[in-house]
Amino acid sequence: MELTQNTMNYFSTLITLLRDRPSFLEEIRNGTKLESKIVALIVASSLFFAIYGAIVGASNGWQQMLLSTVKLPALYLLTLLICLPTLYFFDILFGSQASFKQYAVLSLTTVSVISVLLFSFAPVTLFFLISIRDYHFFLLLNVAIFALTGFIGVQLFYRGVKSVMKFDEKTPPIRQRLLLFWLVLYGLVGSQLGWTLRPFFGAPGEPFQLFRPIESNFYAQIITSIRWFLFGN
Repeated sequence: MELTQNTMNYFSTLITLLRDRPSFLEEIRNGTKLESKIVALIVASSLFFAIYGAIVGASNGWQQMLLSTVKLPALYLLTLLICLPTLYFFDILFGSQASFKQYAVLSLTTVSVISVLLFSFAPVTLFFLISIRDYHFFLLLNVAIFALTGFIGVQLFYRGVKSVMKFDEKTPPIRQRLLLFWLVLYGLVGSQLGWTLRPFFGAPGEPFQLFRPIESNFYAQIITSIRWFLFGN
């Protein structure tokens, strides 16, 4: 019973974020229940990521499905863990008075929104997984989905930071430039970390692997997949 109640509390926090974002951001600004928000958002987003990871991993067997269930939440949380200190220390250097916990909750709101958006795409992804058995098409479809959800997530994060940190005409321009730089850095780290942690899908004909040797980079693979999808070689 207690476990069920805790689970409901985790998801109620996420629902509040989605339904009443201004009030949620106001609570972050005021430092209200930051620790519980951090735990709730990590748990709820990890579950949604795990479900989507299971679907993409199912394209190459049950072992890959189980592995991707763990890897996809790890990808987003590790990316945040790597990038968050950079944002925090640079921003306080140029005038921010916010605590590390406030930055952590703000960043987790981004991760949580992305996880919900991915979960909303799950039926679409599952449909194409079942109906079209083409590895490169499935890969490019998911890259597009990850890119779209990531773009929406970081856009909301940018607005959230400006709201919580009270960016106005008196805010030093360098703080806004650093925030934009951080968003680009977050995207680069996330995409390359995803490449490092691969496979998530598992290529047809390849044996099951926990990790693949680090070679080339994420962007070169996308170009290769596009060429294969369009021209067949």
